[in-house]
Amino acid sequence: MEDIKKEVKKALLEILEKSNAKEGDVFVLGGSSSEICGYKIGSHSSEEVGEIVVKTLLEILNEKKIYLAVGGCEHINRAIVVERELALRDRYEIVSVVPQIHAGGSFATAAYKNFNDPVVIEHISGDFGMDIGDANIGMHIKFVQVPLRLEIKNIGSAHLTALKSRPKLIGGIRARYE
Repeated sequence: MEDIKKEVKKALLEILEKSNAKEGDVFVLGGSSSEICGYKIGSHSSEEVGEIVVKTLLEILNEKKIYLAVGGCEHINRAIVVERELALRDRYEIVSVVPQIHAGGSFATAAYKNFNDPVVIEHISGDFGMDIGDANIGMHIKFVQVPLRLEIKNIGSAHLTALKSRPKLIGGIRARYE
C-alpha cells in the first residue's frame, strides 16, 4: 500500500506542475482499484486501495485549495462525487445516490466517506485529472483535452493516463494566441 501512495503522490505532483493548476480548479479522478491490484476492472474492488488513493490526493489538493471530483463506475452512470460547496458554486444539479463498493466503486465510495460534505452530480467539466486503469475520465474534463505524458506510467498494475484542458483556439487568420 505504501508503494501505491508514493506512486499516486508522484503522479499528482507532476500533473499539478504540468497543468499550471490554480486555486479553485477541479481535479477529476477516475479508475479501478481492481486494476491497481492486477485484476480485471470491476472484479476485485478494494476499499483499502480506494481509501489510500483518495486520501493521498485530498491531502495535497486540499492544501492547494483545488477541488477533487471522483468518478463512479457505470453502475451509477459515471456520476461524480464532489463537495457540496463546489456543486453550489458551479450550479451543478445534485442527484440522489450514495456510492457503494459494487455500485460506484472504491474511489467514489472513499470520496463520499472522506469529503467534508459530499454530494453526487451527474456531470462535471473538470480542469484536469488522473485516470488509473483506463476508466475513461475524458467525459468529465473540459474541452479541449490535452494528454499529459508522465514519468510514472502505472499505479500498481493499472495503466495511468492524465489529462489537462486548455481553452479552445478560435478565430480566423487574424486571430492571435499566446
